[in-house]
Amino acid sequence: MLYSVLSQTQFYAAIMFLVSFLIAYLSIKCFMKVLPKDHGRQFAVNGALSEGKPRGAGIIMSTAFVLSCALFVPFTLETAIYMLLIYAAMLTGFFDDAAKEPWGELKKGLLDLVISVAATITYLAFNGSDIVIFNKSFHIPIVIFALLSIVLVWASINVTNCCDGVDGMCGTLSVCTILLFILHGLPGDMRIMSDIMIMVLLAYLLFNSSPSRLLMGDAGSRSIGVFLAIISLKSGDPFLFILFAIMIILDGGLGLLKLSVRRFLGKKDFMENIRTPLHDHQRKNLGCSDTQVVAKFAIIQLIVGLTALYLV
Repeated sequence: MLYSVLSQTQFYAAIMFLVSFLIAYLSIKCFMKVLPKDHGRQFAVNGALSEGKPRGAGIIMSTAFVLSCALFVPFTLETAIYMLLIYAAMLTGFFDDAAKEPWGELKKGLLDLVISVAATITYLAFNGSDIVIFNKSFHIPIVIFALLSIVLVWASINVTNCCDGVDGMCGTLSVCTILLFILHGLPGDMRIMSDIMIMVLLAYLLFNSSPSRLLMGDAGSRSIGVFLAIISLKSGDPFLFILFAIMIILDGGLGLLKLSVRRFLGKKDFMENIRTPLHDHQRKNLGCSDTQVVAKFAIIQLIVGLTALYLV
């Protein structure tokens, strides 16, 4: 790997940024034509505009990410397992994207649960169950920590997936969240992986910013969700995920909350005046353009995240 050769030079970071960006950009440019085509989303605002665009670019993005990590991240068993789980989440999304009939909620939920449990076991095996909350250290009983970690990973996969409905939004908000965790502080290997993920997302945004030329699909959003959960855990203060990813959580989470309350509690009028995902409420009910929604959500997320950084 290039890490062992270049890590001692002053050019290492520059080479890492440039090479990982070019791997992602050139891979997307070369292989986007072979991706399955989007059929349009019947119930989404402006969903018909996506019809015919290459969908499932997450398989290219995740492959570029893993290849770049293999080049620049020092090998450890822990990071290798994380990369496998990120790739596994991508594959579940890609096969769903490519399927003639979308997979059912139960099937996807169980696969997400398997990945969440595997990520939690891996983290606990290498890190233990101590966490920091507002600069105070706490030891959490391992069973409670495991349950909270599983919820974190599962929720991150699903809210990130749900917020991928506006050109450029999932990629932009994910970059914001990763940057906030970098500013907060990450271990060396996670910092390098985060830098690489940002380069991959920036390469993707060149093709996905409004009006988009291709879509990441579940293949991209689900793998990004796993990555965001992992860096949240590795930051030592996983509760910061709530603040650093606030707009991802609100955009994707409100829809999940609305559906759950209506389905399981029978309250059919719950959140009746709020269209979900929240980005559709902004576009349909408030008349915002895609660019306005992305800018608004990114600004709010950065303000909340930067404020949280100063508080902790």
